[in-house]
Amino acid sequence: MNKQVAIHLKEKAEEVAKAFSNPNRDHNHTNEEFSVKSVRPLSDHMAAVIYKKTSGKLALALFYYIPAKTRWEYFFPTDSHILGLSQIPQLKHNIEEYNYSANFD
Repeated sequence: MNKQVAIHLKEKAEEVAKAFSNPNRDHNHTNEEFSVKSVRPLSDHMAAVIYKKTSGKLALALFYYIPAKTRWEYFFPTDSHILGLSQIPQLKHNIEEYNYSANFD
């Protein structure tokens, strides 16, 4: 992850913490506040951000960088998301294997 992308990630992670700490935010019935506990780079354009909530619990957000738009997006994955994402490496491998022969047409 290059320096500028990392700086943008840190800024976005803090921005998300601030937005989710808003007591007027939908579904923030307990007025929880979020703070960034850690940022764990997963690749050049992916990171896991762990938030600490005032309830004492933690929350996980997956951040992904969109180079064409030079911005980070995120979502808070459910168990179902994580299960589905675990299938991606095999699908990507299958596609690369399939596409290999197109190099010789």
